[in-house]
Amino acid sequence: MSTREGAGRIAPFPKRLADAVAEKGGPVVVGLDPRPEWFPPDVLAEGRRACEDPREAVAWAVATFSRAVIDAVRDVAAAVKPQVAFFERYGWPGMRALEETIAYAKRQGLLVIVDGKRNDIGSTAAAYAQAYFGAAETSTPGRDDGPWTARIPSGLEADALTVNPYLGTDGVEPFLDACRRRGKGIFVLVRTSNPSGAELQRLALAGGGTAATVAEQVADLVVRWNEGMPTHDGYGPVGAVVGATVPEEARALRRRMPGVVFLVPGYGAQGAGAAEARAAFDERGRGALVNSAREILYAWRRERPDAPGTLDDFAAAARRAALRMRDELAAALGRGRG
Repeated sequence: MSTREGAGRIAPFPKRLADAVAEKGGPVVVGLDPRPEWFPPDVLAEGRRACEDPREAVAWAVATFSRAVIDAVRDVAAAVKPQVAFFERYGWPGMRALEETIAYAKRQGLLVIVDGKRNDIGSTAAAYAQAYFGAAETSTPGRDDGPWTARIPSGLEADALTVNPYLGTDGVEPFLDACRRRGKGIFVLVRTSNPSGAELQRLALAGGGTAATVAEQVADLVVRWNEGMPTHDGYGPVGAVVGATVPEEARALRRRMPGVVFLVPGYGAQGAGAAEARAAFDERGRGALVNSAREILYAWRRERPDAPGTLDDFAAAARRAALRMRDELAAALGRGRG
């Protein structure tokens, strides 16, 4: 999967995304939400043998488990989506595990969507963008700091990042800049899959504008933020998170946001299936990625609830679940694999 086009330029995110979906045969995203309490015993035991510090031991297990899943799904999934919270709760060892996981997924030819839901304004938003989209500036203008004049990479650089739009355009601009200049993508929270998302997202707006709800207002902003961006096949790098658990709203938002890639959570453990996810796609069966985490990562626990299983068992079950998901989506979209 090539990430560059012409003269060494990085291809726009929607182009790399379309290539990945075509190469892997479907729009499957595997969420990496590592829960050590659900891991096979052999991984945890090996982590304890490898590290004395409990945090380092569990972070070792998290990185090892994540690598096994990546190996199992690398030819099935278009992308993986590590959820930052499941790594950072173990402090610096957990963040090191996240860095290792991102690097490993890239080496295996997978796009990486970091699920951090980042947002702030000014220099703080810029720092978040540097962390997940590039490198930090360490030099002082007009001063020679020797080796510290370089841009220092964070090690967490991803292809895309989930972004919270609550602070408005100010809080999104540094991420938009990375989309314009560095071929990155973002997925803005528009209509999430959790039940209480409606408390804010479906609030009615006064004022007589074209947007009737908060979610529709954010959707209109997403369309605006895509203006002037590099595109591929009519799609821009500014995407939207729209849950599979609200298919009727997903259909309306799809009509409202042409040219916007949807990242669709809620598949599997949250109750949605391929039929519900179909609502997020355009009439050609394009324009969306569907994420599943627990349904894939811990498929072994569903298949064999009374058997502890090994890391190989978990990986094999994860692969079966990812293949099944790909086939179900292909059937719902009216196309075969490949």
